[in-house]
Amino acid sequence: MVSSFVQHILSLVLLSALFFFFLSNASTMKRPFNNSISALFVFGDSTVDAGNNNNLRTMVKSNFPPYGRDFVDHKPTGRFTNGRLPTDFVASYVGIKDYVPAYLDPTLSTEELKTGVSFASANSGYDPLTPRLSNVISLSKQLECFGELKERIEAAIGKEKTDELVKKAVYLVSAGTNDFIVNYYALPLRSTTYTMSQYQQFLLQNTKQFIQGLVNQGARRVAVIGLPPMGCLPIVITLHSGTMNRNCIDSESTVANDYNQMLQKELQAMQSQLAHQNVAIYYVDIYTPMVEMIQDPQKYGFEQSDTGCCGIGLLEETFLCNPRSTVCSDASKYVFWDSVHPTEMGYYLIFESVKPVVDSIIKS
Repeated sequence: MVSSFVQHILSLVLLSALFFFFLSNASTMKRPFNNSISALFVFGDSTVDAGNNNNLRTMVKSNFPPYGRDFVDHKPTGRFTNGRLPTDFVASYVGIKDYVPAYLDPTLSTEELKTGVSFASANSGYDPLTPRLSNVISLSKQLECFGELKERIEAAIGKEKTDELVKKAVYLVSAGTNDFIVNYYALPLRSTTYTMSQYQQFLLQNTKQFIQGLVNQGARRVAVIGLPPMGCLPIVITLHSGTMNRNCIDSESTVANDYNQMLQKELQAMQSQLAHQNVAIYYVDIYTPMVEMIQDPQKYGFEQSDTGCCGIGLLEETFLCNPRSTVCSDASKYVFWDSVHPTEMGYYLIFESVKPVVDSIIKS
């Protein structure tokens, strides 16, 4: 009798545990494949670089521990975080693939190329000067690489099928932060010749030129990610305030917010101009969810939002975050993995915030 009762209770506990497991993981479970999206092609900087810089002669790499600590098999892939990137979550959510690989990965098959890759390169930007500073892949070169990919796919499946694949794909662009933080602030290479307003306009023109380049290559659904609250990145706080007063630098976050508003207007205007070509352009807001996580970390389960998990979290990134660095025991308690890039949990919550945009793209 008692044994039967205990078994009943254990069964209920097990069922409850399974229910909460599936409930908590429902948002990340793969959707049934939606034929409206054939592939996900990604362009930009370290926020979406899946390992292209591994194959470059540059110091800007992350293909070593502790990067990738919480990725599959604890493997450092060249992603600038402890696990997955937002693009990985998007690809899994729409049912294309679990992870978006780097285009320069020499092991990729034609099938992998057909469902999408990342052309992004850490430390790149819309300003042509930005990638030259660290010998990484410019946005214009990333666009050329996409042209090369189309040729490779066409050789395998023919022009008609390739054109259809390109048309039904989604194109995601994430860049701009390095242009401001590196070129304008840290190394005032552009501030001597541009006012901030002029530089913002310069970047907007380059952004529009890049989008037009994608459209010319056949893109019909393009999502452009805005800037984060730059003044809240741990490295920016450190460079301005040191280790004591760890508050966001409002002036730099304001620049990012103002730029994002201008970017939205430019994208809306471009959308109207390209509507006759059935082109859809989407703005993706990451500024708002990041500000909310940073200003109220406890609400999202974080314990630390002004330093990174790697090292002391003040300046460490790329080679400064390395196998000899001390690392926090639980990265999910940190908004940032290093002094610039969010943790996998931070990226996941950003993805959750922008999921309505993803759903709109799926339906378009």
